[in-house]
Amino acid sequence: QVQLVESGGGLVQAGGSLRLSCAASGSIDTYDRMAWYRQAPGKYREYIASITNGGITMHDRSVKGRFTISRDNAKNTVYLLMNSLSPEDTAVYYCNTIPNGAWGQGTRVTVSK
Repeated sequence: QVQLVESGGGLVQAGGSLRLSCAASGSIDTYDRMAWYRQAPGKYREYIASITNGGITMHDRSVKGRFTISRDNAKNTVYLLMNSLSPEDTAVYYCNTIPNGAWGQGTRVTVSK
């Protein structure tokens, strides 16, 4: 089971962009699906996007058209490009394999008005 370390979060103004990274401790090409999730204050963790080894992506309607998931198996890294951020996107963002393994610490994203 790989360990995952998320990074790239921070404070950004509404309308801004961030790119999150998820670095794995080992090879991710054995995991057909990798995904991003987020947990907003006072809410449950929710799925937002996933990608297969073949590059097929799925994005939740809440982020579709604004967020883009990608992966680089050679670097054992999964990315989440986030554009047109709004305060509703404020959350801790996590990546994981599908099926889920151990959760990392996540990276916090705060979007100001």
